[in-house]
Amino acid sequence: MVGAEVTNTLLRQLPNLITVARIVLVAPAAWLLWRDAVVPALVLIAVAGLSDAIDGEIARRFNWRTRFGEMTDPAADKLLVVAVFVVLAVQGHLPLWLVVVVVLRDVVIVSGTLTYRHLFGTVEMSPTPLSKANTGLQIVAILLLLVGRTDYQPVAGFCAAAVDPAGFVLVAVFSVVSGAQYVIVWSRRAKQTAARQRETAEPGP
Repeated sequence: MVGAEVTNTLLRQLPNLITVARIVLVAPAAWLLWRDAVVPALVLIAVAGLSDAIDGEIARRFNWRTRFGEMTDPAADKLLVVAVFVVLAVQGHLPLWLVVVVVLRDVVIVSGTLTYRHLFGTVEMSPTPLSKANTGLQIVAILLLLVGRTDYQPVAGFCAAAVDPAGFVLVAVFSVVSGAQYVIVWSRRAKQTAARQRETAEPGP
């Protein structure tokens, strides 16, 4: 009986373990890119992107959601994207303006989250469908860009043409729109929460 409980507990942590593994992959993936080892880096990033879909599906299907997973899963995605974007921008393979847009969006969201938490307490964060699409698009853009830098023709040429410049523009648009959505949604939520707190604080008749 005890063994079954231990096994069940370990299984419930499987999505979190996959998320942690994805975080661990960030450093070697960025290092390989920096060393121009494009194919190995491409494999690691593809595995990380696939693991994101897998841990999310496991958590939803078996209801193994945890507070840790809700916080670290999007953080792992952003850490991977930002690290890879910065390396590619420094190497001249990605326009600097795109990196600024992507990073600025995340800074605005994190700043807003911290402000909300400071003012109202616990924050129940959940990525919107638009935000998930934005992250997925960023990872796809990275993969296309890296495939475009390989010697596998004509696939490499097709991927390079698909991502630059149309893919860059699309990533920027999704970043701005999804970031604006967060600002609007959480601004409204902050106003509603503040109004409820004022009503609670007001003395009754």
